[in-house]
Amino acid sequence: QLHLVESGGGLVQAGDSLRLSCAASGRTFSSYAMGWFRQAPGKEREFVAVISWSGGSTYYADSVKGRFTISRDNAKNMVYLQMNSLKPADTAVYYCASAITGWTQGGEGLYKYWGQGTQVTVSS
Repeated sequence: QLHLVESGGGLVQAGDSLRLSCAASGRTFSSYAMGWFRQAPGKEREFVAVISWSGGSTYYADSVKGRFTISRDNAKNMVYLQMNSLKPADTAVYYCASAITGWTQGGEGLYKYWGQGTQVTVSS
C-alpha cells in the first residue's frame, strides 16, 4: 500500500508559478515511476507528467512542455511539479500517482495508487 498526499495548490494569476508537492508513505516509493495528472471541471482526467523511478527520465504532455518540470527526491519520498507561466487552462485538480512499473508513458490504467488531489486555479 502507498499513501500519497498532494499539497501546494492555490489561486494564482496567469503568468505566475506554483510548486506542487506529493508526499509518499508506505511501500517502496523509489522503485516506481510517479506521475501527475489533472482534471478540469467537466473534463476527463488527463496526463500531465511522469518521472522514472530514478529521476533519470521524464515525459510531459504537450500542453505543459516547457512550462512544467517534474522532479523527485527518493530520500524524502517526495515528488514535485514546478509549474511556471501558468494559464487559465491549467485550472484543475492535480493528482499525483504511483505507477506499477519503474517507467511508463502509458495512461492512468498503469497507475495503482492515487492521492486525493490539490486544486489549482489560475485567474486571467
